[in-house]
Amino acid sequence: MWKQFLSKLPRKSSKSDCASDSAHNHPGSNASSSGNSIQRTNSGNAGPGRSTSVKRMSSAVFPSSVVAGIEPLLSFKDVSNTEKQNLFISKLNLCSVVFDFSDPNKNSTEKDMKRQALLDLIDFVNSGTSRFTEPMISASCKMFAINLFRGFPPNYRSNSSCGGETEEEEPQFDPAWSHLQLVYELLLKFIASSSLDAKMGKKFMDHSFILRLLELFDSEDPRERDCLKTILHRIYGKFMVHRPFIRKAVSNIFYRFVFETDRHNGVAELLEVFGSVISGFALPLKEEHKIFLWRALIPLHKPKSVGVYLQQLTYCVTQFIEKEPKLASSVIRGLLKYWPVTNSQKEVMFLSELEEVLEATSVVEFQKCMAPLFRRIGFCVNSSHFQVAERALFLWNNDHVMSLVAQNRQAIMPLIFPALEKNSQSHWNQAVLNLTMNVRKMLSEMDEELFLACQRKFEEDEEKRVAVEEKRKKAWERLEIAAAFQPMTGNTAVLVRPVMAPAIAATLT
Repeated sequence: MWKQFLSKLPRKSSKSDCASDSAHNHPGSNASSSGNSIQRTNSGNAGPGRSTSVKRMSSAVFPSSVVAGIEPLLSFKDVSNTEKQNLFISKLNLCSVVFDFSDPNKNSTEKDMKRQALLDLIDFVNSGTSRFTEPMISASCKMFAINLFRGFPPNYRSNSSCGGETEEEEPQFDPAWSHLQLVYELLLKFIASSSLDAKMGKKFMDHSFILRLLELFDSEDPRERDCLKTILHRIYGKFMVHRPFIRKAVSNIFYRFVFETDRHNGVAELLEVFGSVISGFALPLKEEHKIFLWRALIPLHKPKSVGVYLQQLTYCVTQFIEKEPKLASSVIRGLLKYWPVTNSQKEVMFLSELEEVLEATSVVEFQKCMAPLFRRIGFCVNSSHFQVAERALFLWNNDHVMSLVAQNRQAIMPLIFPALEKNSQSHWNQAVLNLTMNVRKMLSEMDEELFLACQRKFEEDEEKRVAVEEKRKKAWERLEIAAAFQPMTGNTAVLVRPVMAPAIAATLT
């Protein structure tokens, strides 16, 4: 392979022939080792034939438009300070060539050269030796866009998956990640570098650049999404002028996910970024931030895959409540609005989040929503799914929740007592029965007089319910008897009871 590579080089001088022969005589040498030897070359004392050979090595692989100007395979330490800017741009141009990584044996020499150039760029940016000029920033953003911004194939797995906390899909790894990782590392160090002036950088990292960067959060490779998370956080921190646009763009991603596509791979990472963003909001909260809570975060409880990002979503919601406690009642009403009536797994997750929200809720805000809240908790306590009933009963183990209940027991105990009584009489699960009896005991010790009054009221209501049921049953029996003797005329609808043959009836009895 090395012979084929060197055969592309024109042979014009004896010095270049010597350089080629010396490279040929080293067994196992490859593009990476060539790059190392070129980096060690001192531009101050290198002969003209040597530098010409170096230039021809990259031009033999890359188009002449890429390697125009200073040789990109030179090391930054081998050029003068005045030439470093040109070398930086030259290396960026070389790295703007994109290769196919689905075949690891294809263009291996070129890939190694590009990898070495990326490593050199990372070291140079990390050193922070000089300020980035406008041409350097422009060339950098162009290289990032060419390498990173790409379309993803359709994801058919997520469309058919039902989502959930315990759902685990095998992650899809990008075969080009070893290469993309270096580009992301360079982008991160470039943004975080003190050599980048924010006022100059915002011209090139504009709204279009940010939008395309946000689109990459739909990548199926979790490593890429993790890098993007850190980069987005750095962009949000450095370019203050772009902050409102980033919040709006992320809101639009959430809207599209909730109300249109019902699938997106990067919701958890975006919420993780916004968890730290929300914690930095100034007080009092702007109306824009409250709208983000009501229109973007609360509806995120609707998708069936909420379990994938529930932890990050809960953190964002509780951050809002800690910032402004008056939002607690509206958050609880939002949870009740999207409560999963037919999905037991989601119901357990909602109860867990509800407990965290209640821990940050004041008595005044609790009183605004306690009636519909404990009606829903009562339904959960009576759930035939033992995990839902168990998780609802565990709420009484929380000291803050018990304090809220104790201060408002006159309104809450009549709502929750019927559910506890029905559980104690007919629930099939022994663990739920034991928890129910413990909660009954706690309520009895809290206010025995009120507990007994609720018990009497429950018994009276049960007697009335039984009487009404019996009355309804007898009314239907009378109607059936009357209909049996009424001749059928026209198209009159009549309830017909099947008549069994005497022999069959006698056999069954």
